[in-house]
Amino acid sequence: MQTSAAKIKTIKELIKIVGKAKSEGKIIVTTNGCFDILHVGHTNYLENAKNMGDILIVGLNSDKSVKRNKGDKRPIVGEKERAKVIAALTAVDYVFIFNEETPKPWLLKIKPHIHVKGGDYGYGQNLIEKKLVEKYGGRMALAPHVKNRSTTKLIKKIKNL
Repeated sequence: MQTSAAKIKTIKELIKIVGKAKSEGKIIVTTNGCFDILHVGHTNYLENAKNMGDILIVGLNSDKSVKRNKGDKRPIVGEKERAKVIAALTAVDYVFIFNEETPKPWLLKIKPHIHVKGGDYGYGQNLIEKKLVEKYGGRMALAPHVKNRSTTKLIKKIKNL
């Protein structure tokens, strides 16, 4: 069994891995997010994404990009720990950390067959990513959302204890 640390890669390493996998006819699936405090919504989401192809690659927002997207008080858990936790999940084949606000730069490098987003956001909020993926021949898919499960709600619950 591969250790979680061995699943954490750089984008350059992933480009090589993806190239080989595509030449073998494997379906590459990507997704991305903060995954700040892991919960059942995340695990269901990642399992659904994995079931769409052969290799699931998770782009993990860096601490800096989480702060830009979620505010100064986030993330709760640092990027290296978040990467290790995500990599430990059976559904996840590889993880990498990215600094950009959106996945656009690395989507153009990896060009997955399928890019998955959470069903709670829908296509409207992800229209730029959808158009980008479709432009090179891939497709965007939505994973079902687990109602009332979010990191923000967990943080609020903890604060109220």
